[in-house]
Amino acid sequence: MPRPVIGVCAAIEQARYGPWDELVVFLPRAYTDAVRSAGGAAVLLPPDPEAAEAPRELLERVDALVLAGGSDVDPGCYGADPHPRTVRTRPERDRFEFALAREALARGLPLLGICRGMQVLNVARGGTLVQHLPEELGDDRHLTAPGIWAEHGVRLQPDSLAARAARAEHVTVTTHHHQGIGELGEGLVATGWSEEDEIVEAIELPGAGFALGVLWHPEQDATERVIPSLVSSVAG
Repeated sequence: MPRPVIGVCAAIEQARYGPWDELVVFLPRAYTDAVRSAGGAAVLLPPDPEAAEAPRELLERVDALVLAGGSDVDPGCYGADPHPRTVRTRPERDRFEFALAREALARGLPLLGICRGMQVLNVARGGTLVQHLPEELGDDRHLTAPGIWAEHGVRLQPDSLAARAARAEHVTVTTHHHQGIGELGEGLVATGWSEEDEIVEAIELPGAGFALGVLWHPEQDATERVIPSLVSSVAG
């Protein structure tokens, strides 16, 4: 049997490699390794203005969609002014991923949003974001230092898609973010919460098949079952 094809949305970032310093299509290898280890074949989906207008062309070629992590979502997308700590926004990426998320949900295509991807899913459904969690929490516990992963416990609602995907109701997760969910988007429900502070850590769209967002980074942990569960939802 051919492997399920998992489309993973890639970022556009300025990068230095060898003698070059230029814009690149960028995705940490951990994502593609996690998909491959789960039995899928990962393909990168870079921001594409034509596909943002007609996302069906791309989504007809993949079996599932991953909205990956990355830089902040433009606050203008949910009607807010930018916070001083909201940085490195890429509106072209936002438009592309909103279009893919909406089309994937309309088609019933399995969808997993990771960190920024969970935030994209929420905003695509009309929700909002908290732009800088440390102002609410009083510390940087979800992003202790740039480039350093933090860990904490997450409580998942029993029998939710999140719990079934993680195959547990309590998980220790790897995290690196300073933003979170504000108002939930239309039809979305929260099914996971940080055990430290009750920050929403998982959202899903009931009745839409596999439509899940998690605020942590399952691709960073080989024992995590979320990405294998996404691939299995296609293969099974």
